[in-house]
Amino acid sequence: MFANKKLFTTSLLGVLVTLSIIALVLSLVKIEDVALPPTVKYGMVFDAGSSHTSLFVYEWDSDKENDTGVVSQTLSCDVQGPGISSYANNPPKAGDSLRECLDKALKVVPAEKQRDVPAYLGATAGMRLLRLRNSSAADQILAEITKTMQEYPVAFRGARIITGEEEGAYGWITINYLLESFTKYSPKAHTWVRPEAANILGALDLGGASTQISFIPKGSVINWNETSRFMLYGYNYNIYTHSYLCYGQNEMVKRLAKELILESSSSTRVEHPCYPKDYSEIISLSSFHTSPCTNASDPRLSPSDRNVTLEGRGNASGCLVAIRKLFNFSACGQSQDCTFDGVYQPPISGQFFAFSAFYYNFKFLNLTEGQSLATVRETIKRFCTRSWEDLSSSYPEENPERLPKYCANANYILTLLLDAYKFNESSWNNIVFQMKAGSADVGWTLGYMLNLTNMIPAEAPGLLKGQAPSLWAAAIAFITLTLALGLVALLLLLRV
Repeated sequence: MFANKKLFTTSLLGVLVTLSIIALVLSLVKIEDVALPPTVKYGMVFDAGSSHTSLFVYEWDSDKENDTGVVSQTLSCDVQGPGISSYANNPPKAGDSLRECLDKALKVVPAEKQRDVPAYLGATAGMRLLRLRNSSAADQILAEITKTMQEYPVAFRGARIITGEEEGAYGWITINYLLESFTKYSPKAHTWVRPEAANILGALDLGGASTQISFIPKGSVINWNETSRFMLYGYNYNIYTHSYLCYGQNEMVKRLAKELILESSSSTRVEHPCYPKDYSEIISLSSFHTSPCTNASDPRLSPSDRNVTLEGRGNASGCLVAIRKLFNFSACGQSQDCTFDGVYQPPISGQFFAFSAFYYNFKFLNLTEGQSLATVRETIKRFCTRSWEDLSSSYPEENPERLPKYCANANYILTLLLDAYKFNESSWNNIVFQMKAGSADVGWTLGYMLNLTNMIPAEAPGLLKGQAPSLWAAAIAFITLTLALGLVALLLLLRV
């Protein structure tokens, strides 16, 4: 019996060795590199506009898609106070104004990632105008902002004044990204793919000091230098874009007032066709000397600081005539490929997304639901004939400084879109007036960050050693069996 037990134990040990070898082989064969989930990267961009500043925080996966990050908006924060160009006489306040939003941004970015977050500030038309008027003041404001930003644990990459063409092109990128024209997630393929029938939209942006138009012209277009080229999600895009400085709505209102005053026979009381009847506003001639848009060197402007009273007349047709005079349409001659001031523009093509002040003005007038051009014209005409008493009682919550300007703004938008950009009765329906797409704000900052992710190297995915589930299960089974038999062999040996 002892001999049988010994033989059994020896056989059992042989089986144990065999099983151990099998388990070892199974645990080593077909080992593959298994990618870990990509890490999340963050970026932040300040949009320093002519009338206000906003901060946007974005995030995207580090592995990227065809060399461009799939970016989402994590935070938006409106900076308290006016635009940074307003701090020309007190530059340190420009930097201090950003602190509240910076503190909020750091709360949404994990502490261990903050020092790797690229942070930018882009200033638009307000600072472009300040640079023309007082370049040293503009430089001081940017220097104070840089000083403030460097106090925070982020990778600050600079504060600069972006060009109007950059502003227009990045706005175009933002719109088409949010509307999934560049890339779209396919649940079936479990990946991001390019839509088969990508509908690329044009972009119409109206700010306080400038306006931009950006789109892909139809067919082969010659004789246009105002082009921007981008590589996004593996594809190249060439777009026409142009920015018109001094044609933002705030500067338009100033230019309109100046022209009405200069054309008036009275030096103290001037009729304003766009302002509501019975509304009046006192304006100082010295205010025209603060902006290059109202041409401080105009010989028709007296150097005096006298005040002039603008008296509203609620004249819709007169308002339209006065606004058209702000454009030099004659410089285009008979050319259809020209907007005004002799600026070349290829014929408009496709659908357009109108945002910023285009949207805000038409939203106030309830004209963002796809109304026909005839309805839009009639609505604006009726609004312009309403008295100040009627408007102020009908819109008690509206800013009293903004309310009297809606007539001028709306007629300006019509002139810009119809006479300058050459939309017409049929193409008017191709314009969508909107401010958000999905949950994200439309503006140039997201497009800027998307383009920037092309320049931020993609991280190689983290890897772990792994194997097919079936082989892993078999190896575990053999190891378990080996351990069980090993325990049995140990008990038998102890009894011997």
